[in-house]
Amino acid sequence: MAELADEAMEAEFGTVAAWTEQAVRALGPEYAVPAGCRGSGSESALRWLADGLELRPDSRVLDDGAGVGGPAGWLAAERGVRAVCAEPMAEAVRASHRLFGLPGVVADAQGLPFADGAFDAAWCLGVLCTIPDKAAALAELRRVLAPGGRAGLLVFAATGPLTGPQPEGNTFPAAEELPDLLAGAGLRLERTGRADLSDSPPEWTERADAVDAEVERRHGQDPRWQEAQEQSGRVGRLLSEGVLVPWLGLATAR
Repeated sequence: MAELADEAMEAEFGTVAAWTEQAVRALGPEYAVPAGCRGSGSESALRWLADGLELRPDSRVLDDGAGVGGPAGWLAAERGVRAVCAEPMAEAVRASHRLFGLPGVVADAQGLPFADGAFDAAWCLGVLCTIPDKAAALAELRRVLAPGGRAGLLVFAATGPLTGPQPEGNTFPAAEELPDLLAGAGLRLERTGRADLSDSPPEWTERADAVDAEVERRHGQDPRWQEAQEQSGRVGRLLSEGVLVPWLGLATAR
């Protein structure tokens, strides 16, 4: 089972990340942020988090589990902040640099290659459910934040028993667990919300769909594309059933 989960995660977050970059480069730079944010939140969720993080242009910001860099690219365009991207999949790190010119490192959330207190703020979007040791990942996030630094999270959290086939490699924390997990890591929860993943501008959805269509045109017969689509579909089904919710949280490093 562990091998199947690893293969599914590699397909979804590694191989498809490289294909997404290729498709964006073929279609145009305006497709980069919408495609890169799919699965990582809507524009309103990014605004809610960025406002709560109280970012300035000189803020030292980490995107922990950055994927292909869509949210960090949005930050650069909308807030003038150049985040550092940390991401375990090398293909995704390359994509974030090529698409957005962002600095990035290949690193697991449980072992970030940064000094204590290196960042004023950090966000971690749609990542915690992919990490088995959530307490260790949150403790590491706290370690790299300066005292008083702020963390923003989007977590796919369970509100009840999960039905049907589950996405490989994901373990969804219960919503009521999250305050204690954060407190145990030294992060004081200040505010919570719930993301509306369907409220991005229509052109975002159209452009993200166009990128998916281009990837499918090129690689639709590849089992790795089919596996990634199955993974995404399983998460979507759980969200539509209401047994998963896109939980938003803002916390301060104690």
